[in-house]
Amino acid sequence: MESTTVTVLPDRDGQRVVRCAGEFDFSTLAPLQAVCDTALAESGVERLVLDVREITFADSTFLNLLLTFHGACDLRLAGPLPRQLARLLAVTGTDQLLAVDDATAGKAAE
Repeated sequence: MESTTVTVLPDRDGQRVVRCAGEFDFSTLAPLQAVCDTALAESGVERLVLDVREITFADSTFLNLLLTFHGACDLRLAGPLPRQLARLLAVTGTDQLLAVDDATAGKAAE
């Protein structure tokens, strides 16, 4: 199994960027869940950006996390989306609901 990493970048202008890499499923989702929960609890974080370019696998538990935080905050996905994640969002119709911004990914790396 591939290693899963969650990296929080310094906040900028009320935006928290979290880089996600590896496989996200029921057994590996807890660190990302904790980082997102913390972002929501902190004042000054107006937007949560998940840089998903390096995700190699995501299942329904990851999708559920996205939907939960979409309803709770201004959630953006920084892409481009990896093929498997793009397929998951397309099959479930959530690609029409979740904001994906390919331009945000470059800014997240700065």
